[in-house]
Amino acid sequence: MYIRTMKKIFKIDFNLLIFLALCLYFGEATAAAEAEFVPKSNEMCLFEIDEVNEVAQSSIDIRNKNKDKKTRTPRGSGKVNFETFQDHYEKAMNYYNKKAFLSAARIFEQLYPLSIGTPLGDTILFLFADSYFQNRDFQMAAFHFKDYARRYPGTERTEQAALNAVKAMYYLSPEYYLDQFITLMAIDEANLFIQQYPNSKHIKDCNEILDALREKLARKEMEMVRMYYQTSNFEAAQITARNFLKTYSSSRYAPEVLFILVRNNFDFARRSVEHKKYHRFKDCLEAFEMLQTRYPESNFVADARRIVDEAANQIRRLEERKI
Repeated sequence: MYIRTMKKIFKIDFNLLIFLALCLYFGEATAAAEAEFVPKSNEMCLFEIDEVNEVAQSSIDIRNKNKDKKTRTPRGSGKVNFETFQDHYEKAMNYYNKKAFLSAARIFEQLYPLSIGTPLGDTILFLFADSYFQNRDFQMAAFHFKDYARRYPGTERTEQAALNAVKAMYYLSPEYYLDQFITLMAIDEANLFIQQYPNSKHIKDCNEILDALREKLARKEMEMVRMYYQTSNFEAAQITARNFLKTYSSSRYAPEVLFILVRNNFDFARRSVEHKKYHRFKDCLEAFEMLQTRYPESNFVADARRIVDEAANQIRRLEERKI
């Protein structure tokens, strides 16, 4: 607007110069006649300046109104701040009590940063984590329960938060045939709980979780033994089976692993060169003896006995050849 005004003022001044030139050239009479066509510069300038001021003031007023709208947060709006904290806390608790856990978690997430250092801080964080837990979002639940146990040790909820972190990790543990990194993390978390709360009433639950997680790892190892045997990778099957028996001797899969080892050693011996057969048939007998001693009631004993009888016959033939 200011540039536009200056252009008009410049136009008026230029006409005035022409007017003065005409006065000099044609005389006063002619100049008087021409003067009727020339606008009065002062009036035009005043009009333009007044117009600019009016528009500028109007623009400032509009900007101030918009700024007020942005900065003013009406009570009851969706924005969480210190003024609306109590209203949103009551709303979150209402969602939580009605089991609308996802809606509750969303509000608790906004409330917690404002509650740090206040008496409501630990309550909001625990309910925030539990909302995720109840909604079966176990990854977020485990993270926030662990965060609670770290930030608020010694409260009445700390032990429960630590146990819920173990449970959430347990539920996150994948099927046995997938990567078991999370399962190992869950085992570490369960062991940590037992160390920190040895007299807890939840020790039994925690031990049951540990047993289930270990059985999952045991099954994965057992399937590896079976796979090596089925693909005729006999030496790898031997090594994997022996490592299994060292780590998971009390597993329910141990009798099956020993049975696979009996069959593996027998087939390995039959396909070996002559001078190695004797010792590998002996390995078959040793695996059966271990199976029979440790798990005499197992159904695998009867099935393995037929294989072992044939291995014993092969050993006798080899001994007769030596004689």
